Amino acid sequence: MAFIDLSLFPNQTSNVENLPPQTIRLVARELASLQTAPLEGIRVTFSEQDVTQVEALIDGPAGTPYAGGVFRVKLSLSKDFPRSPPKGFFMTRIFHPNVAANGEICVNTLKKDWKADLGIKHLLLTIKCLLIVPNPESALNEEAGKMLLERYDDYCQRAKMMTEIHAQVARSSKSADEGEPMAKKHATERPAGAAAGADKRRPKDKSKRTLKRL
Repeated sequence: MAFIDLSLFPNQTSNVENLPPQTIRLVARELASLQTAPLEGIRVTFSEQDVTQVEALIDGPAGTPYAGGVFRVKLSLSKDFPRSPPKGFFMTRIFHPNVAANGEICVNTLKKDWKADLGIKHLLLTIKCLLIVPNPESALNEEAGKMLLERYDDYCQRAKMMTEIHAQVARSSKSADEGEPMAKKHATERPAGAAAGADKRRPKDKSKRTLKRL
């Protein structure tokens, strides 16, 4: 997958030292729950040392231009979370009315509609729904918003192309690593027939050497 330059992300410093211990425990508990019982099409990753920087992989919903893609999303919790909402970013490049060039996400839940009891789960579901139903009325990407309203087919084609270029998951390195030892094994193994043939030739070679000495 192709990612947006992290230097473009504002205010990405950790706030774990500024959060009350109780808030850290609540966030860590929710994140652990999301890993134990994942949401459909959403996989959460985080560091136990810093729960203020949450990442998730979101599968592009079927029936949308984003289908078949996997999008990395980041939530950066502020020092006064949960009184104020986190900052949300797409780290994977995407063509979407509500996602700015630097990946910033514009959705009401991350702004005026935020409530302290909503939690990380609600935010991730909201972002996934944004892939299904974009909101061109609050577009950060004006080109995408205008194209969605006026030339929907062109919008779908452009969004699909961006998904195919930037949001495709490459073959895992694990699979490649698992295949390598097997390839080496086959390369160093001699076929049973070849080994048998070599064994059969040995006595003959030995007899030739004996004849020469005679």
